[in-house]
Amino acid sequence: MTQRAAIVTGASSGIGLAIARVLGEEGYALTLAARRPEKLETAANELREEGFTVHHVAAKLQDEDEVKRVVAEHRERYGRLDVLVNNAGVGIGAPVAEIQTKYLDMQLGVNLRSTMLFYREAMDLLREAGREHQSALVVNTASITAKFGEAWLSVYAATKAGVVNWTESMHRELSAEGIKSTALCPGFVDTPMTDFAKESVEATSMMTPADIAESVRFLLKVSPACCVPEIQFVRPGERMM
Repeated sequence: MTQRAAIVTGASSGIGLAIARVLGEEGYALTLAARRPEKLETAANELREEGFTVHHVAAKLQDEDEVKRVVAEHRERYGRLDVLVNNAGVGIGAPVAEIQTKYLDMQLGVNLRSTMLFYREAMDLLREAGREHQSALVVNTASITAKFGEAWLSVYAATKAGVVNWTESMHRELSAEGIKSTALCPGFVDTPMTDFAKESVEATSMMTPADIAESVRFLLKVSPACCVPEIQFVRPGERMM
């Protein structure tokens, strides 16, 4: 039986891959999930070459059956779940009058709905870990845009605000069972997702995926008596809430 195990979604690059690496360094066996099979396989092989135990599942995470499949494969392979990282996300900007329904639904499905579904499908495993060591952990990647409205990125910001509120609800509902929930709220991070902003914000002035991932290492090490419902990450001079 694996000693500790984790699921990381949106794990093929950026913040998700960096968090997976931190979890591997901390001794967790990993299930990685993301949409693009080739990109995901490359990331998984990279981590395997670093000596980590990795299973990967290509899946469209806004699909309920796909979420069920990821959790089922993880359960079959490892038999336990100590950390769940809901990192998969998509941002598609548009003025409100030009929002396309397919992109609206995609952002709601990937950013918010999949997070809720992963909690539900993994709840038995998380409860077992909570009973065992009182420090089962769910990390939900939100955004600093969750803290205030954002023109053009309004749908994305609204979904991430939903992630923050959902995380707080799960903290209130589950923390007494030893299941902690934390929302990560980063500003601009140097990943492919922020390429749209790099004409006005230099990549060298953005945070790195490792900056965000190191917060997960901290969360793994706090005592069962310590819950951290939210962490904000901002660049120098940026507004914060």
